[in-house]
Amino acid sequence: MTKAQNLQTGHVGVNVTDLDRSLAFYREVFDFEVLAEGKEGDRRWAFLGRGSRLLVTLWQQSTGTFATDRPGLHHLSFQVDTVEEVRATEEVLRALGAEFTYQGVVPHGENATSGGIFFNDPDGIRLEIYAPTGADPADAPTTGAPTCGFF
Repeated sequence: MTKAQNLQTGHVGVNVTDLDRSLAFYREVFDFEVLAEGKEGDRRWAFLGRGSRLLVTLWQQSTGTFATDRPGLHHLSFQVDTVEEVRATEEVLRALGAEFTYQGVVPHGENATSGGIFFNDPDGIRLEIYAPTGADPADAPTTGAPTCGFF
């Protein structure tokens, strides 16, 4: 049997408590389009992406908030081309009143040039937007581990 040579992440499914609230957030922050949506009883769903590429699916079938103390998703990360795009997204998030893990753009590690912002969606799901270069090569907010690791 031949293993796949070009394996990529397809899309990420996220459980949410309020589809309307999450749709507004993900569309505003990531400029996603709704590619499809529907419902099954009282459960609703939406497929989000850009162009015809599916990136995130939202599933309204949860209660409570994201549990960071249980096995499962640690955080969801998105890469953009420039740190200026990261900072523009940060402004959108601040206007929405989003909760940030660190203040401003932070490097991925000590003296790294890649870096981004770390924040939560309305259900407390940890998210990251980063650029591969352009972060200020300064002290990272955590030592001995990647910035995206223990928060």
